Amino acid sequence: MAGDDLIRLMQSLFRPGSAEFGEVRWRPATDVYRTADGWLVKVELAGVRPEDIEVCVRDTVLTVRGTRRDFSRRRPCQCYQMEIAYSHFERSVSLPCDLERAKIASEYEHGMLLVHIQREADLDD
Repeated sequence: MAGDDLIRLMQSLFRPGSAEFGEVRWRPATDVYRTADGWLVKVELAGVRPEDIEVCVRDTVLTVRGTRRDFSRRRPCQCYQMEIAYSHFERSVSLPCDLERAKIASEYEHGMLLVHIQREADLDD
């Protein structure tokens, strides 16, 4: 194993969601709540710009994907310690209901994406 490869391997061991010699994949923390009229999915996305977030549904799966960019590095520098993953991310949550006909609204506040899901059955009530 070459010296540079060994250094990358050692660095990857300390990055959240990392893959050996591959792109670091960040998997944001997610909470799921049952509410009176559906579901609330809360995704921790500190440092992600709202325009870099995509929310989509397919059948019973809600997927949040996007990119967290390192906006603080304006000048060239050498990394001393790096624990924050700046990369593409994707997080999927399977819920026990059909989401394609649900009413879905999202809001982004203080680094948290809140996805409110009102199930079709609850819309008729």
